[in-house]
Amino acid sequence: MELGKVGVWTGQLGIMPATETRSTLPEIEALGFRALWFPESVSKEAFSQAAIMLGIAKDLVVATGIANIWARDATSMINGARTLEEAFPRRFLLGLGVSHAPSVGKRGHDYQRPLTAMRTYLESMRASRYVGPAPEAEPPLVLAALGPRMLRLAADQTAGAHPYFVPVEHTRFARSLLGSGPLLAPEQAVVITDNAQEGRAIARAHTRYYLALDNYRNNLLRLGWDHDDLKGNGSDDLVDAVVAWGSVDDIQARVAAHLEAGADHVSVQVLNGLPDRFPIDELRLLAPALLEL
Repeated sequence: MELGKVGVWTGQLGIMPATETRSTLPEIEALGFRALWFPESVSKEAFSQAAIMLGIAKDLVVATGIANIWARDATSMINGARTLEEAFPRRFLLGLGVSHAPSVGKRGHDYQRPLTAMRTYLESMRASRYVGPAPEAEPPLVLAALGPRMLRLAADQTAGAHPYFVPVEHTRFARSLLGSGPLLAPEQAVVITDNAQEGRAIARAHTRYYLALDNYRNNLLRLGWDHDDLKGNGSDDLVDAVVAWGSVDDIQARVAAHLEAGADHVSVQVLNGLPDRFPIDELRLLAPALLEL
């Protein structure tokens, strides 16, 4: 599977009509990106969306970042991935995650012992039968992993990790735990602007949601950030660490820093403050600089 060093991460196609996906994916491929990551939330269902994307694109790798283990049982999850792997060999990457307590509670589940839940889920996936046409190989799997125990589970039982909402120091920390073999593919949010006020305003519209979730807060505290940095929408220093705003060169430097810290692949999420407009213009600006890394 050829992910390239830099891919695209977006949740915007999940809230847009399929016609937008049909017009956008060919241009993402034409720009030279090899991978597109997308989340599963309360918008489009992950496997349906992945099938649509894989059918539109020619060679693009489509990756869930992440598919929620509470949204379907283990057999449905792995057999859905096997179905896509058989139809689109080496083009579907299954990213799995335990999500967050508020989201899981809304689905009627009890968010207790997430590490145990993931370990049990992986065991059930491995034990699941599949009587459809078998893919040539099992679909690759990575975990949304932040803390040391989930990172070790990712290294021991999957192809690697897809950390989200992390500064560069987490990439260095994650690589030290994963070792040299497993895939490390962090997400990096970016804003193209030379205006600090504008950049941080757009960034804070992004950080506001994630800083209210315990998993991300605990991860940042573990990395040495102070409780004061996590208040509200985050301190300037914290916002600048998790969202790279600035020129194309500044953003290239941040992505390069993740690669130098041990990332194999960085998925770039462009924030433009306009959730109803896919940032294709920004990707056109970024592509030459990012793809030369």
